Amino acid sequence: MSAVWGHVAGVFIVLMMATFLGIWAWAWLPRHKRTFGWLARLPMEDGAAPADDSIPPTEEEERR
Repeated sequence: MSAVWGHVAGVFIVLMMATFLGIWAWAWLPRHKRTFGWLARLPMEDGAAPADDSIPPTEEEERR
């Protein structure tokens, strides 16, 4: 193998790591907490999801 392939592999690994960290940071943004909370509770619900696909308020939001 030539040194060029080593550099290509290194750049690819750095790009993949940056992509992973970017997705991880995006998922932990506070604005996603409501949606992810709703999705986490979805399997425990007895009924189907609302027909209008709206995200119901969390208990904390209802108390406000």
